[in-house]
Amino acid sequence: MVWVESLAVRDFRNIHEAALDLHPGINVFHGRNAQGKTSLLEAVGVLSRGRSFRTEDTPSMIRRGASGLVARGLESGAAGAGQLEVELQPQRRVFRVDGRDVSPREYQGRLEVIVYSTARLRVVHGSMRDRRSFLDRQAAALWPSYRAELRTFERLLQQRNAALEGRSADLPAWTERFVESGARLRHRRALYAERLTTALGAGFRPDGESYAVRLSSRPASEEDSRRALVAELSSLATRERAAGRSLAGPHRDGVALLLDGRDAAEGASSGQARSLLLALALASLALYRQETGRSAVALLDDLDSELDESRAAELCQQVARGGQALVTSAHAGWAESLRPLGRVFSVVEGMVRCA
Repeated sequence: MVWVESLAVRDFRNIHEAALDLHPGINVFHGRNAQGKTSLLEAVGVLSRGRSFRTEDTPSMIRRGASGLVARGLESGAAGAGQLEVELQPQRRVFRVDGRDVSPREYQGRLEVIVYSTARLRVVHGSMRDRRSFLDRQAAALWPSYRAELRTFERLLQQRNAALEGRSADLPAWTERFVESGARLRHRRALYAERLTTALGAGFRPDGESYAVRLSSRPASEEDSRRALVAELSSLATRERAAGRSLAGPHRDGVALLLDGRDAAEGASSGQARSLLLALALASLALYRQETGRSAVALLDDLDSELDESRAAELCQQVARGGQALVTSAHAGWAESLRPLGRVFSVVEGMVRCA
């Protein structure tokens, strides 16, 4: 089991400074809206990934008048404890492990989080890129080799695009490497989508709804993936030269989230979209635990606004059996009912105290 034993935050949105000891099970943060509850979950997300699950705008996360923010945590697991720290400034990110500056690559993978937040509804209703990024992020957390392949592919995509734009003589060489990496990435993405769909089928399904992930490219093997990508690039060669960029590959593939067999992006109501998003978070959590034997930290924002209180409490109990969760709520009574599962904190105007 991996969990955050303590969390310290400085100059993070409306939180000037906070330090708290967390429970390995459920940690509930309650308070009125705009008090800083979600910011505490966001801080753990930053501690894990070096970026927010709410925004790409780093300056908006820094408390007004401060030059930067810091999130620090003591992470505990089977390998022992280690101090993790992320410092964000408008144009700079610093990662530290046990007080030592490290590269983003060395930092990644030490703490994994799974997020449910309505701020991420773009995964359901947003662009195709949002859904591809969601799958890639979850697969990279599960398989470090996936993260490495994704980096390799993104670098090769830039180099091939530069060769196309400049009509370079070495385009065939870049294309060959692009195909090999792209074929591997496509195949591994398809494997993850298949396993996530299986986990969705066995997980949270309100009102008997069914959920699945469907990819436009679902190769049965890396060789099938390679042949398909070669054929696509061949058919698009003229258009690619005119456009000066790569028009086929994992960066262009379609990802659909299905609700009862239909594309949720086209027909899901707001309630159905939130239920699907929650189902994806819980399935990702279960799949991570099943595949790695470790637990990711669940960040569940405003959970009881989507579900009735008894259903939300039941889900919290389920999550607590498998690892740590940080949960926010605007309802003090419901938060208090979860005290037997862990700890309850109140949040008022950026001040946090153990209730």
